[in-house]
Amino acid sequence: MIDRSGDTGSRQRRQWTALLGALALGAVIVLGLLRVEIDTSTASFLPAGDPVEKALAAKADDFGGDPVIVVLETSEPRALFNDPEALVRLVGLEGQLANLPDVAAVYGPGTVLNQTAGAAQDMLAQISGRRDGYRQEVMARARERGIPENKVKELGEAALARFDERYGALMVQGLPAGLPTLKNPRFVQTVLFEEENLEARPQWRYLVPSPTSVTVLVRPRAGLDAEGTTRLVDGVRSAVKDVDLELSRTTVTGAPVVASGLADRGRAELPVLGAVAVGAVGLIFLFVGWTSRRRSRLRPTAAALVGTAATLSCFGWAGQPLSLGVVAFLPILLGIGSDFPLYLSRGRSDRAVLVTALAAMLGFGSLALSPLPFVRELGIALAVGILLTVATALAVRWHFGPVPDPAPAKRTSADGPAFSWPRAGLGRGIVTAALVVTAGLGWIALSGLAVEAQPDELAAGLPELDDAQYAEDLLGSAGEVSLVIKAEDVTSPEVLAWSQHAQTRIVTELGDRVHPVLSVADLLRFLGAEPTADQIKAAVAVMPRYLSSAVLRSDRAEGVVVLAVEFDDVAGLSDLLDDLDEAVGTPPDGVEVDTVGLPVSAARGLELVGDGRLWINLAGIGLAGAAIWIGLRSRDDAMRAVLTVVVSTGWVALLAAATTGSLNPLTIALGSLVTATGCEFSVMLRRGADLRAVGTAALAGTTGYLVLALSELAVLRDFGLLLAGGVVCSFVAALLVDRVVLRENPEDAEQADVPEKELVEVSS
Repeated sequence: MIDRSGDTGSRQRRQWTALLGALALGAVIVLGLLRVEIDTSTASFLPAGDPVEKALAAKADDFGGDPVIVVLETSEPRALFNDPEALVRLVGLEGQLANLPDVAAVYGPGTVLNQTAGAAQDMLAQISGRRDGYRQEVMARARERGIPENKVKELGEAALARFDERYGALMVQGLPAGLPTLKNPRFVQTVLFEEENLEARPQWRYLVPSPTSVTVLVRPRAGLDAEGTTRLVDGVRSAVKDVDLELSRTTVTGAPVVASGLADRGRAELPVLGAVAVGAVGLIFLFVGWTSRRRSRLRPTAAALVGTAATLSCFGWAGQPLSLGVVAFLPILLGIGSDFPLYLSRGRSDRAVLVTALAAMLGFGSLALSPLPFVRELGIALAVGILLTVATALAVRWHFGPVPDPAPAKRTSADGPAFSWPRAGLGRGIVTAALVVTAGLGWIALSGLAVEAQPDELAAGLPELDDAQYAEDLLGSAGEVSLVIKAEDVTSPEVLAWSQHAQTRIVTELGDRVHPVLSVADLLRFLGAEPTADQIKAAVAVMPRYLSSAVLRSDRAEGVVVLAVEFDDVAGLSDLLDDLDEAVGTPPDGVEVDTVGLPVSAARGLELVGDGRLWINLAGIGLAGAAIWIGLRSRDDAMRAVLTVVVSTGWVALLAAATTGSLNPLTIALGSLVTATGCEFSVMLRRGADLRAVGTAALAGTTGYLVLALSELAVLRDFGLLLAGGVVCSFVAALLVDRVVLRENPEDAEQADVPEKELVEVSS
């Protein structure tokens, strides 16, 4: 009798070890997932490391980031300024906003008036003190000369008369509205508004865009992350909602608000799209019957799910926030990533499967060449996800063993003849010519398609964009561009005169497209055309820091001219920026001028993405082809895979031209994205996988992309629909290349281990 107790104990120990290892790995994955953060800040849509982006970051460090814009509207003109109590409440609201966490500065009409009144009161106090000091100085000198006391007092009174005669007229001229206080409506109206109409003075029109509206700008601190941005936006909305003012409408918008909306949408869609992808892909593998063992049919989905979760966990443990691409990452990896566990579960042609997985990783990984962070992160996440999914599939097969093949399909004479592929002659030539022509036209279209890289368009579908559009219509602009002027002293008469002249040229030449918001020259306009250095120094000294800090650094080595521009067309904005540089002209010696802002960085991103589109596509295809050539030691396999990808990429480009008419940063790398499926289908059709398995994989990949069509974000919907077509194109191209264009003789096919299956097997 054979004693098998030792084998049983060993098997049990191995099972317990595997179970404990799986539990430990699961705990690590879950803890990593809890650390995952989504970053949808505008920085993730802009070219990282580019000098333009660095200049934008430096400007944010000195003057704050792009503002949260609060628009308060009333039914009556100047209602908030005619009522002193309402104005005091407005000042209180601005103070409350300034005290929110992560706020660098708040600029609003209430605080401008309050600070101006305070500065005027300080000046009056200084004049009053100077008046008394002058009288005492005259009397002291008289006593030193031995003048009698009664004469000393007369000289003192005479000195006061002379002082009042000299400065009294200036005070009356400077304060025609009476005492500088918020409770004096005439003072308020004089400071903010023109005398002849209801319009605000030019330097304050960015705060009072119309007689019935006011704007409050809340600038966040530089480098604020997604969580901080959401917290700031929620705080602003809460403060505005609770303010005790009679308002007809309130609007909270701006780049941080759109970024916060993207983050909220990403958090909301991530679990939903992931769950839908798991369910849809799982049902495909469950009912297609790719193996006769029913309980093993969900292996590919389970392996892809573990690989996906492990990838997200890696980002969490690394402390690397995931950008908007993570929402697209889940359905893609669950759909396409499950293909490789499907092949590996059979236990055949492992080398071909692993080499194909490597080719897919290289195809996706080539997205790292994109200058935009959210596109790079998507490519890296997909490459890592495929690696971890393949590792999971191998571990599952090692523990549970391979699965059996599906039950053979029964054919009868009533089924009719099998599908016959063209083997040679005219039919084969027609198919080959059609592939060459359509692929060529597609690649020509790919190089000429417009690229949409504007952050607002990438967020299309968010309700926050409706508020942004409304504010744009009211304010006359949607973006902010700053001329950052650097010099030893930007308030020197020479630099100030040049900046005033440059601003005048901008208004004269580009006034229909550019609207000045605020500058150092605007704040010092009251000094006249040619102020002296002493006059400028004195004016800056008495000017409230609240006002000067908006455009002037404390050391006076840097100042900004803030301009409002239209942000509807990034391509047109590039031309505007060129015209702006020409209008500014050449600065004086020792003066540097940088044009910075979110629109500038977006235009730069569009330029970089458009210039590198072909390189990214060719890099992914070339790397994948080289991996197949080296890994399988087969030039023929590599040639077939590359040809499949080239043809399918051309077809998808034609599809994009016929539907959307443009590409976005996600779809611009069509070749890299199609490389994964094109190489997979091409290689697996020749090495070890029957048509049913490859068709199942194609269906799963198509489903993964189609899940993205459920997203409310237009950029993800377009991406999903277009690349779902890409999977179908890859499958059809792989079949045509393998069965028609480069069809081998049966003897050669037998040597290459290519199953001679017919297309009709898909239906079985």
